[in-house]
Amino acid sequence: MRKPVIAANWKMYKTPTESVAFLHEFLPLVKACCDLEIAIYPTMSSLASVIEAVKGTNVSAGAQTMHWLNEGPYTGQTSPTMLASINCDHVLLGHSERRIYAHETDDMVNWKLKAALAQGLVPMVCVGETAEKRDSGLTEAVLRWQISCALNSIRPQDAAPIIIAYEPVWAIGTGSVARPDQIADAHRIIRREIAGRLGKHAASEMRILYGGSVKPENIARLMAEPEIDGALVGGASLDPHSLASIIENALPVKRAISL
Repeated sequence: MRKPVIAANWKMYKTPTESVAFLHEFLPLVKACCDLEIAIYPTMSSLASVIEAVKGTNVSAGAQTMHWLNEGPYTGQTSPTMLASINCDHVLLGHSERRIYAHETDDMVNWKLKAALAQGLVPMVCVGETAEKRDSGLTEAVLRWQISCALNSIRPQDAAPIIIAYEPVWAIGTGSVARPDQIADAHRIIRREIAGRLGKHAASEMRILYGGSVKPENIARLMAEPEIDGALVGGASLDPHSLASIIENALPVKRAISL
């Protein structure tokens, strides 16, 4: 059994006051939820407020990015030790918007992944192809390359905390949701590459989420696919009732091993 995860990426939305107000309304809606994990990734300015607000609840807090070094002359950056020092649980790595707008490379994602594991953070590594790559028949090549780079030098015994989020770039914020069979195929490609890098046991245990225009109306259909272990939610996570509905509709199903 792979425990499903519903994660909310708030991107560049919500002040600390707005974040706490959201949680005041949201937490009672999901307080009885124990069949899946819930994580929220607020802005860096709101992170400490969110960590404090979710303390003692069934919701975890994470950062949307971090540097791979613990300290240094890097203006505007936040280190993994800084995140650990404020009891941050999770960190998002390699989101396509970071790759596109901040020019993060596959090597950087790998360095960050190793740094996150060293600090006891739960890393969620995002991978996914553009529409151009998919139309050119390169989806498998892109996914295998991104996974192989991210997992470079990662030892199987250290891999348990890692979560993978498959986010096809062409589906993020566009309203276009990949078909469940397309997502399942991509997840199988990812899981086979993980198996090649870390072994079949690690691959069968690692959770792989889907992200890309996830909404309350489509989450149940997505979660019906055994290969889909949850969702990384963007815009639909900004409203507490919308996110709670996604969680309610994401009924846990047995996670089949597909290698």
